[in-house]
Amino acid sequence: MLKKFVLALALASVSPLVFTSTMALAQEPKMGGTINAVIQPEPPGLMLALVQNGPTQMVSGNIYEGLLRYSKTLEPQPGLAESWTISPDAKTYTFKLKQGVTWHDGKPFTAADVLFSIETLKITHARARNNLVQLDKVEAPDDYTVVFTLKQPFGPFIGIFEVGSMPIIPKHIYEGSDVKTNPANNTPIGTGPFMFKEWKKGSFIQLVKNPNYHVKGKPYIDGIYWQIIPDAAARSVAYETGKVDVLPGGSIENFDVPRVSKLPNTCVTGDGWEFFSPMAWMWLNNRTPVLANKKVRQAIMYAVDREFARDVIWNGLGKVATGPSSSAIKFYTDNVQKYPYDPAKAKALLKEAGYKGEKVRLMPLPYGETWSRWGEAVKQNLVDVGMNIETIATDVPGSNQKNSEWDYDISFTYLYQYGDPALGVGRNYVTSAIAKGQLFNNLEGYSNPEVDKLFEEGAVATPDSKRQEIYEKVQKILVEDVPVAWQLELQFPTITNCKIKNLITTGIGVNDGFRDAWIDK
Repeated sequence: MLKKFVLALALASVSPLVFTSTMALAQEPKMGGTINAVIQPEPPGLMLALVQNGPTQMVSGNIYEGLLRYSKTLEPQPGLAESWTISPDAKTYTFKLKQGVTWHDGKPFTAADVLFSIETLKITHARARNNLVQLDKVEAPDDYTVVFTLKQPFGPFIGIFEVGSMPIIPKHIYEGSDVKTNPANNTPIGTGPFMFKEWKKGSFIQLVKNPNYHVKGKPYIDGIYWQIIPDAAARSVAYETGKVDVLPGGSIENFDVPRVSKLPNTCVTGDGWEFFSPMAWMWLNNRTPVLANKKVRQAIMYAVDREFARDVIWNGLGKVATGPSSSAIKFYTDNVQKYPYDPAKAKALLKEAGYKGEKVRLMPLPYGETWSRWGEAVKQNLVDVGMNIETIATDVPGSNQKNSEWDYDISFTYLYQYGDPALGVGRNYVTSAIAKGQLFNNLEGYSNPEVDKLFEEGAVATPDSKRQEIYEKVQKILVEDVPVAWQLELQFPTITNCKIKNLITTGIGVNDGFRDAWIDK
């Protein structure tokens, strides 16, 4: 749907710009210059092994690196690993690391950093921990070889090595310290094409070119200024006046996208989100007495007008979700129970559940006006069916803290799907992913042994037809149980000044794209 939107937009208003961008493919990249990009909201931190918010991944994906990168069709490509092999029994993955790579402080990168990172991420990174549950052992037979041995075949394993899912961090900086409080977290050191220079809180984050980057001739640009501009209208003005060159997806309010996209010398693309397939929902805290009742959770699904949210709040940039899986990833089915907007049905279910007006706290996502408006609309929907709703306002760090400590009733979020339910879906519903103090896993506290078993089986089943059968079954169960209230499959077009060339080259787009970007002066 996003690609159709972008194509229609291009044909309607910016077709000359698309032609210009196409012609640029034949040009030689030019060296030098600085790109100004919006980052919204300001990241709570930049140490990617600790913080995985979208803004953190966007900035720090250009500081750190993973073993692999992924194309727009999600095919693995070399990163810190230059080659890899998979054993015939699909249980052993051998990575040959690139030699001559150095950390930003000049120390050499070796297999010891990979082993250290794996052990650290098992503790600090909820998604990596879940992705590594099939791992039996990881070894380094020499300084430039890493061997992962699985307990059993795990088809999606080759898809877990991008920079946000498994960032490689420097052992010599973190060994023997508390990773969470290490002072180096304030001045992150990676192997990537850009080095951290300065963070002026509330104003900008400056990255500068890594002069010793291991890919010859790259990066082309001298640096990136990530401009922190809290007001959405001001972000649009900053682009219009040339203060910023790049508006990553979600930088401006949805209602402003069509207008800004038609500005002179403006290029628009929906590419660069293939790996993520972002899905928005509301966490429903299954631990609270009111929301522990499945009928109340079902009532919330019927009470919320998701088509209104798509059409009015998101300006058509989205698709109503049918359940836990995005329609863009493998093994999706829409053959599940449906929840159309039906206030009468919602009221009936609340009555059946014995709801007596207990207060329920609603926490919108503090990511700008669109999310605030969405929170207001949902509050009104729920009040209309008789629920007693109190809105809780927070900033980004406050939201992260409340969510991770389970101090909420209903909380907005959007999470990435990572191309396969074994990587980006199961982590939100399996009992083993419940861990207080960590974000972006099973925060709602849902626990169903049958669901646990199905996700476990689906991750290792062969062939794909068997996986399809398993994941269809688990989707039906989850949609019946409503552990969270699924809302929309989100769409985030990236808007750039057309002088910025070759920015979106992988399935994670801007997050690792500045390595290849250049400025046509």
